[in-house]
Amino acid sequence: MRIIFLGAPGVGKGTQADFIASKFQIPKISTGDLLRASVAQKTPLGKKAKEYMDKGQLVPDEVVIGLIEEKLNSEECQRGFLLDGFPRTVAQADALSRLLAAKQQPLDRVVHFVLSRKEIIKRLSGRRSCPSCSAVYHVEARPPQKEGMCDMCGAMLLQRSDDRPETIEARLKVYEQQTTPLIEYYRALGILSELDASGSVEEVQQRLLAILTRPGMA
Repeated sequence: MRIIFLGAPGVGKGTQADFIASKFQIPKISTGDLLRASVAQKTPLGKKAKEYMDKGQLVPDEVVIGLIEEKLNSEECQRGFLLDGFPRTVAQADALSRLLAAKQQPLDRVVHFVLSRKEIIKRLSGRRSCPSCSAVYHVEARPPQKEGMCDMCGAMLLQRSDDRPETIEARLKVYEQQTTPLIEYYRALGILSELDASGSVEEVQQRLLAILTRPGMA
């Protein structure tokens, strides 16, 4: 099973990616994890990526694609993989398509997590983080036992700057500008499925499994 999860911040695709990776015994691949690991291990690509990261610049596509290629060539990806949040642009999608075509391992499905802007803002703006132990809460879905205080260490919880409504709005606009062409790219290939990401984690899991267990899926 070779699949991609796409979706705006706050739609819950990370939670579902963990679930699917565990259920189908395939690795979950995120570029953030690959970058951090390669930098920590001081691989040739990691050293190149660090040069850009230290300058506060975006890591160029050729470096990111190189990291993806290394991972997909590893033994653990031979039974399949789940790409979480990659590609982000049509240029990256083209590069990935060429890479997979050379390996004769085409994608099986691209799942686009869809959630209303109002619900995304509600989910993200309700998050509270502990600056001491990094525990994460939500004012409605997972409130601390004592309002404003971390259950784990007792520190005062904070709202991250990127979880404020005005910042979320800006992030969503950027995401939509980048991703709309990408959604159409995979729709044209006939491998895109739209997933209603509203409701409980369990409800979304059932909809997702229905998509991934349809006849024709690897």
